[in-house]
Amino acid sequence: GDINGLLFTGSAQTGLFFHRYFAGRPEVILALEMGGNNPLIVWDPADIESATDIAAQSTFLTTGQRCSCARRVILPKGKWGDQVVEAIVERAKKLKIGDASEEDAFMGPLVSEQAAENATDFQMMLSKKGGKSLRRLKRMDRGGGFVTAGVIDVTEANDVPDEELFGPLMQIIRVDDFDEALTRANDSRYGLSGGLVSDDDALWLRAHAEMKAGILNRNRPTAGASGAMPFGGPGLSGNFRPGAYYAADYCAWPQASQVADEATRLGAIGFPK
Repeated sequence: GDINGLLFTGSAQTGLFFHRYFAGRPEVILALEMGGNNPLIVWDPADIESATDIAAQSTFLTTGQRCSCARRVILPKGKWGDQVVEAIVERAKKLKIGDASEEDAFMGPLVSEQAAENATDFQMMLSKKGGKSLRRLKRMDRGGGFVTAGVIDVTEANDVPDEELFGPLMQIIRVDDFDEALTRANDSRYGLSGGLVSDDDALWLRAHAEMKAGILNRNRPTAGASGAMPFGGPGLSGNFRPGAYYAADYCAWPQASQVADEATRLGAIGFPK
């Protein structure tokens, strides 16, 4: 159509359609924000309960319906990681689920019954690929899109798809060392958000330099993005035109001007006087 630009937020599939549609039209600004399969690395912070809070809110806030929610939580193998996983499962069990009229509800419904069905189907697919369910995401008997929060360990699963599920399902990945944690975090076509929960400044410097994410938080939930800062990421998460703070730039016509109050004679080497 006859437009100057399109600012899109949605799925990668739809974003790719627009990218093809406007191919060969450089005069049309195309700003794409297309979600992510976002990783959160949790690595030996002193306070396990705080780390658990951050992980649980990263995945389950808004019933997992924020594009910056953590889909994959990466932890070390061993006793410490076991403790964090157990604490996350307990958080998932105790989340208050209700509608907007219930003041103490943490999670509301998914946007539709179809979305709830998609979430349970995705969980079943992960189980068939070798995922170990630690807390099942289930449809609730109150109807609509209400589901419980789910946690599934996909460490030993095969061919896990690099897809974004808009729902409260956390995929747990256990690794041997921090190098492997970074490798698994970056093992995605997306790059919207990511995070590190750690007290170690050196690990944060590595994560900040090596993690592929447009939004990267330390000791904060991945879903806590600010509208006052850039919002976007590389890969299938977008085309390097972040929204939020920069959205106004894509809705304006940049123009440069040099202005003098009156015309004056000009001089230059070799120019006639």
